[in-house]
Amino acid sequence: MRASLRRPAALLVALVTVLPLSACGLFGSDADPQDAANQFVAAFAGGDTATASGQTDAPDSARALMDKVRGALKPSTVMAQVTRVDASENNTKATYKLTWDLGRGRLWTYDSAFELRRQDDVWKVHWEPTVLHPKLAVQQTIAVQDAEAQPAPVLDRDGEPVLQPERVVSVLFEPEKAGDANAIAGELAKALSGIDASITTQSILDGAAKAPGQPYQVVALRDGDYQKVRSLIYELQGVRFTASSRLLAVDRKLAPTLLPNLRKVVEEQVQGKAGWRVYTVDSAGAEGEELYAKAAEPAKAVQLALSKKAQNAAQAAIAGEATPSMVVAIQPSTGEVLAVAQNEAADKEGALALTGRYPPGSTFKIVTATEAVASGKATADTPLGCPGTTVIDGREIPNSGKFDKGVIPLRNAFAFSCNTTFAELALAMGPDDLTDMAKKLGLGVDFVVPGVTTITGSVPPAAGKTERAEDGFGQGKVVASPFGMAVVAASVASGSVPKPVLVRGVETKSDAVGDPVPSAALESVRGMMAEVVASGTATALKPYGDVRGKTGTAQFGDGTHSHGWFVGYRGDVAFAVLLTDVGQSGTAVQAAGRFLAALG
Repeated sequence: MRASLRRPAALLVALVTVLPLSACGLFGSDADPQDAANQFVAAFAGGDTATASGQTDAPDSARALMDKVRGALKPSTVMAQVTRVDASENNTKATYKLTWDLGRGRLWTYDSAFELRRQDDVWKVHWEPTVLHPKLAVQQTIAVQDAEAQPAPVLDRDGEPVLQPERVVSVLFEPEKAGDANAIAGELAKALSGIDASITTQSILDGAAKAPGQPYQVVALRDGDYQKVRSLIYELQGVRFTASSRLLAVDRKLAPTLLPNLRKVVEEQVQGKAGWRVYTVDSAGAEGEELYAKAAEPAKAVQLALSKKAQNAAQAAIAGEATPSMVVAIQPSTGEVLAVAQNEAADKEGALALTGRYPPGSTFKIVTATEAVASGKATADTPLGCPGTTVIDGREIPNSGKFDKGVIPLRNAFAFSCNTTFAELALAMGPDDLTDMAKKLGLGVDFVVPGVTTITGSVPPAAGKTERAEDGFGQGKVVASPFGMAVVAASVASGSVPKPVLVRGVETKSDAVGDPVPSAALESVRGMMAEVVASGTATALKPYGDVRGKTGTAQFGDGTHSHGWFVGYRGDVAFAVLLTDVGQSGTAVQAAGRFLAALG
């Protein structure tokens, strides 16, 4: 019969095979060796080393070793079961199975045995270290050691390392052990400021003061940086060091706003499964025989959708801009995000490429043109007026510089970016028409992309005539992020709204995008976007292949300042370029050219 001896919750659990006990007591003259073996095993496994050792013929030695072993292994649970008792008149051998649960999935199971000897009609366990493990010798105990798995690298879409494990050394300052804390902080600052300019004597002292009595982490250094300053800081009083392996960017300048967030998504995937080993240790602490070992299991590399080539091309295209500037590139066929680039000015303000909300200006004419064609209000060849100005409900709406093209086909009005034409088109639409069409192209869709926060934009319904007219050319209440406009370009290129992906195998969720846009309407808009490069406002991109897109000059604030946009695609790369406060779209077109040239 199998039974369990349970101690209070703070103690451990033993599963043992127990036979009925006589009424004369556990180890009295009527107790048999089976009972004695079961009760000893139950007491030991349950953590009651006082009772277990008292059932041996050497209680002091037995308890000392039991406590040492349990203290070294720190089990969460111990399970034990007597499997066999071979009885004789005075000497009996018991065999049992012991399983140590050391936590975190670490189970160690083995068989051991012990003798029971009858002394004055009482069965006692004959104590030897082998009772706890058959290979444990006198003057030995047991130790356990973890073997951490080396984290796997994180690769870009082409297999190039983007994040990889690297040894990191933390520099810890303990002012109460430093003697002259001010002087030591000064020496640390002098050595480390070349690596991190924000580290000063005062910053170290202030940081340490916030958690008195606790080590203050001054900095975590990549091993290469640590080696540069090791000789200057290693012997400083009150300074100590810890080392660990962390997943770090191969290139510190590559997507510095994006990669730290992606690292949080993939950290668990790349950790692998730690190994561990159990071994004997002698009285001097020297390692003896290995009793058990489980090798660490490395994880498989994780692959991002990101392209280092596209990311570097995007970053280089805007690096020289003085104002916050951004590029987002998406593969229309898959939704994989190829690049999320920002210059230093943008990085200081956060993840603007993914969450910034800006008036899209004339790039929004992609949405207005798609709605006009899909609803039958116009075709690419429908002649429409493009006067220099038009007045709607008392509001004068001008073209840029008030250029006047007379009556021209819609495709030309799109290519020349006639605000007046698109204001009139929007005026003929319902309050929700542009809202609905924008969502069909991904603008206003809420994507849940693991690891990052994204905002595509917002196109609220416009009941008033003036607001609706302004929305038609992206100057009403419409706002969009570079990410959102890249999604729009990808939707036009592919024919449906793609779900943006940053980490392959990690699902992106989104709300409903509405019915798909008729393919004939999208094909018409693609032709208009080609006209922009062939003969319109982006002819500077003609040398870079079959580029299709739309420029945008988006006024903001008091109307005296403008952002510059270019949104479009080439082949299976859709992208949005935004240069803030540059006054016109030509600068964005030039940045788009640099990006496409670097992509090749």
